[in-house]
Amino acid sequence: MASCSGTSSGSSSQPPNSGSEEFDLQAAIDQKKRKRMLTNRESARRSRLRKQKHQDDLMAQASQLKKDNGQILAVVHLRTQNYLAVEAENSVLRTQMMELTSRLNSLNEILQCIGGESQMMVSDSFANPWSFSGLNQPIMAASDMIHYY
Repeated sequence: MASCSGTSSGSSSQPPNSGSEEFDLQAAIDQKKRKRMLTNRESARRSRLRKQKHQDDLMAQASQLKKDNGQILAVVHLRTQNYLAVEAENSVLRTQMMELTSRLNSLNEILQCIGGESQMMVSDSFANPWSFSGLNQPIMAASDMIHYY
């Protein structure tokens, strides 16, 4: 650019070795740019490595969670099957209980028709099976049978 005095800037006011100073300054700037570029590349590389490691960790975690989820689903399925089996068994037992209750009620009605006193004896014998008169008798065994026990 031209100055007010009519001379171009940098040509008349600089000493003769100013070209080498300018070259040294430019070399220093270029060196700083290269250094900054290298540090930026290294920083970007570290950032990519961190990102890749984080992604690998997330993939491993997702894989582990899928595995755990599969195991939990298997346990839930097994428990559901067991629950349904127990429910079916309970239903059968409830039905049997209702049938037996109905049979007991029918037998009690029959006993009431036969007579009130005999019902007491039969119901007592059902409640206490050891009270049967035949069971209170001693059991006789042959003496040679004792060796088998």
